[in-house]
Amino acid sequence: MIFVEGVRLIVVLLGALVGYEVGHRVNPVGTSGVVGLLIGAAISYVIGGVAGRILDKGLQRGVFLFRKSPPGEIFAAAIISTSGMILGMILGMALVAIVHSAYAIVITAGLVWVLAAFGWRLGTVKGRQIVAAAGLSRILSPASKPLPGQALLVDGTAVMDRFLLILGRSGLLPAGMVVPQFVIDHVQLMAESPDPVTSRRARRGLEGLDALLEFGVSVDIAKDELPEVDDPTTKLLTLARRTGLRIGTCSTTVMEEAQEWDLSVVNLHAVSTELAPDHVPGERMTVSLVKEGRQPRQAVGYLSDGDMVVVNDAIHLIDEGPVLITVLSTRPTSQGIMVFAKLAPSTEVDEASSAVSS
Repeated sequence: MIFVEGVRLIVVLLGALVGYEVGHRVNPVGTSGVVGLLIGAAISYVIGGVAGRILDKGLQRGVFLFRKSPPGEIFAAAIISTSGMILGMILGMALVAIVHSAYAIVITAGLVWVLAAFGWRLGTVKGRQIVAAAGLSRILSPASKPLPGQALLVDGTAVMDRFLLILGRSGLLPAGMVVPQFVIDHVQLMAESPDPVTSRRARRGLEGLDALLEFGVSVDIAKDELPEVDDPTTKLLTLARRTGLRIGTCSTTVMEEAQEWDLSVVNLHAVSTELAPDHVPGERMTVSLVKEGRQPRQAVGYLSDGDMVVVNDAIHLIDEGPVLITVLSTRPTSQGIMVFAKLAPSTEVDEASSAVSS
């Protein structure tokens, strides 16, 4: 409301000046200038209210998701807002020096007001990055602590699974998550694996943690190394018992041992499998085959969501572009859904090729 009234005031002043000059030029001797001033102020009062509301809604539309601003973002907003005011004053003074009119002063005030408001709202959106770039993260934007007992303690299989990112993007991790440092080290080691699939999944997992921070999910790195424990699974279970956190994992070994320890565990793989698309037998789809399968003449490809597709008698089509297949069956695995398929009949392939070319 204050922003709208500020815009309205500036527009009214500008309209009053225009009305006065128009009236004064019509009749320099009489009261035409005063009448023009009143008419201009009345018209611009309405126009100013409309313009102020349009500007306000336009600014709010870009930042309506960022209402809870931490100290770092407020600091960045103040800095950018001040910079916007200074920039508006510099441009305005240049305009005043060129035009030499009262109009230039009013336009300068409007420019300063809009740039300051825009700078404030931009700062609230990009404050975290600005604070990090200035090296002030530890002072102005300390890591938020997840609620004890309600956050999710995740292992390497969970970090490398795509479902964590889906949960965070959907706002289903309100208490945040905790990632032990030894889990981060393990995933970074997997990212250097010679196996391209494992390496890609590990890199995607590390990038997913950064993306979760951008979505506003609290990601706390637990520095506990637990040197008295050697086994990674036992380390995770020990940390879960000490902190009272739920474990999020895709590993059957971790789930079985967590049940023996009487710990709360969430099977992310089971959840993602139940929500995954159901590829029914007889369904047709296209896939690019990239390598040989385990059985003779089998070829392997991947769907866009990462699920593996094994196609019989298709080894000759590896690296030949998308091919049309027919689903035979599906099987859940520790890395998602595995689809078994065969090549579609040649008539269907010809029809699909004709449809693409047309």
